[in-house]
Amino acid sequence: MPRTIPEKIKKFLAGKIGWVGTASSDGIPNIAMKGSLQVLDDSHLLFADLFSLKTRKNLEENPKVAVLVADPDTHASYMFKGTAELLTAGSLYDRIAEQIRRSPKKLPDPTYIVRITVDAIYDQSLGPNSGQEIG
Repeated sequence: MPRTIPEKIKKFLAGKIGWVGTASSDGIPNIAMKGSLQVLDDSHLLFADLFSLKTRKNLEENPKVAVLVADPDTHASYMFKGTAELLTAGSLYDRIAEQIRRSPKKLPDPTYIVRITVDAIYDQSLGPNSGQEIG
């Protein structure tokens, strides 16, 4: 069952880079930085794939994913675990591709968009709650 992302965590995520962890079907891990990470709605995150051959290959073999987002100034951090879906067309793909086209960084169109259904959220901040699941 999808987990609802609390409002305070949605606000925390705004503008931050996410580190996305995937694994191949035989368990070989990979981590990739995603600057396009954003909240889609109450139970989904998304990011655009621009250059991630290993991430794409892993998600095609194994859709399970973990995303870590941290604030180095406050030491607040959250990890999301979920299931990824690769989208190569449709209204969501078109909307995100247009956002990227408007970026001053002159990035290419995304190969695909990854929509992550969030199954669990963990507090990874420094302190006594580190590692605890957020209900």
